[in-house]
Amino acid sequence: MTSSKTQAMRALEAKGIAYQAITYDAAGEFHSAEEAAVILGVPPAAMYKTLVVLREGAKARPMIVMVPSDSQLDLKRLAAALGEKKLRMATQREAEQLTGMQVGGISVLALKRSAAFDVYIDERARSLETIHISAGERGTEIALKTTELVVVSGARYVRATP
Repeated sequence: MTSSKTQAMRALEAKGIAYQAITYDAAGEFHSAEEAAVILGVPPAAMYKTLVVLREGAKARPMIVMVPSDSQLDLKRLAAALGEKKLRMATQREAEQLTGMQVGGISVLALKRSAAFDVYIDERARSLETIHISAGERGTEIALKTTELVVVSGARYVRATP
């Protein structure tokens, strides 16, 4: 357990949602979500990465898309599912500016301006009882019930991976 609670942990506790915090050494070399899953002994299909995706147009609402760590986001599939013409991944700088968190530690549960994002989760999460996501800082993950993550984050299921 971390010595201090992250914003994501405080958000879950405020809603009375049970979770388990799991930490690993993230000092030095950055670990991808899939590498973090291996380090923690979590099935990569149960460790979800949180990605920032942008629509065309300066005033278009950004998206948070959660996908399994062992999969790649399919932007064309996601665009088709959402009726969008074109989507693109945010750059590291854009993602960090929009979320206020470091890439590798972005958590849908710690967004300061969560109303400014549309939130989606890959439909494969439906089959998971427990899901692992970032706690809002590198080296800290949260395990919680998938159904509770969907409710608290306001995520909508979408097919976002091949």
